[in-house]
Amino acid sequence: MENRPAPQGPEGCLTVAIRVPVRIVVLVLVVPVRMAWDLLAAGAKTVRRVVLAPLWHALIVIPSRWLYAWVLTPLGRATAWLGRAVGAGIWWLAQVLLVWPCVALWRWVVVPLWTYALVVPAVWLYAWVLTPVGRAVAWLAQGVGTLLAPLGRAVAVVVREIRDAIGHAWRAAGFVSRAVGRGLTWLGWNLVGRPVRWAYVVLLTPVGHWVRDAVLRPAKKAALAAGRTARQALASARETVRAARRDAWRALIGGPSREQGEHGARTLGSTTTASGAVPAPEISLSKTEG
Repeated sequence: MENRPAPQGPEGCLTVAIRVPVRIVVLVLVVPVRMAWDLLAAGAKTVRRVVLAPLWHALIVIPSRWLYAWVLTPLGRATAWLGRAVGAGIWWLAQVLLVWPCVALWRWVVVPLWTYALVVPAVWLYAWVLTPVGRAVAWLAQGVGTLLAPLGRAVAVVVREIRDAIGHAWRAAGFVSRAVGRGLTWLGWNLVGRPVRWAYVVLLTPVGHWVRDAVLRPAKKAALAAGRTARQALASARETVRAARRDAWRALIGGPSREQGEHGARTLGSTTTASGAVPAPEISLSKTEG
């Protein structure tokens, strides 16, 4: 949505009368300034196009191109050729001082020393010591295996039989253990469990019921009665203390006695009510019966 300017209110005659002279004065002052600015801008463009551009081209661009083509380019090529020559000399010197001595040392010292000090003795040791010893050990192991194979078979048979015997004995011991356990369970029940159960059912249960009915329940009732009596006594004592405190307060401060307060209380047949209360109408029994 476009932002529309807020509608302006109606303008007065004073505003119109001030606006017209102000605009005329501003127009008279601004038109010469604008014409002078346009003349200066056109003159600056003409000077730049006719004077400054040819002068820049003649004094800066052409000398720069000539300097780059006839001075900097040959100087750069000569510097590059000199750098290549110096680099080749440095590379040749590095080869003479470092690469060729290292290659000669590796080829004529390290390789022969490694070959005749380690490789040849290792090959000789492997060919003339380790190989015969390995073959002898293999032959001896084969002979010992050939000799011990029957003994191993016999030992395997003995071990297998011992294992089977131990397995059968273990299973038999399990059966015997379960049988002995059942026997001990039956014996323990008949010697201990059954008498204890009989004593509990026949002796202890009736005695417990008698103790509960004859001793515990009366004791509980007596304790409850004693507690009730104690609570009543405490309540009476608290009421007595309150009455004594009220009497002492009345004696010290002053006020109606307790007997007057008690006589002032309303009875069933009296019509006296509390202050500020409306007395209720009395209903006669004869009127009710009629």
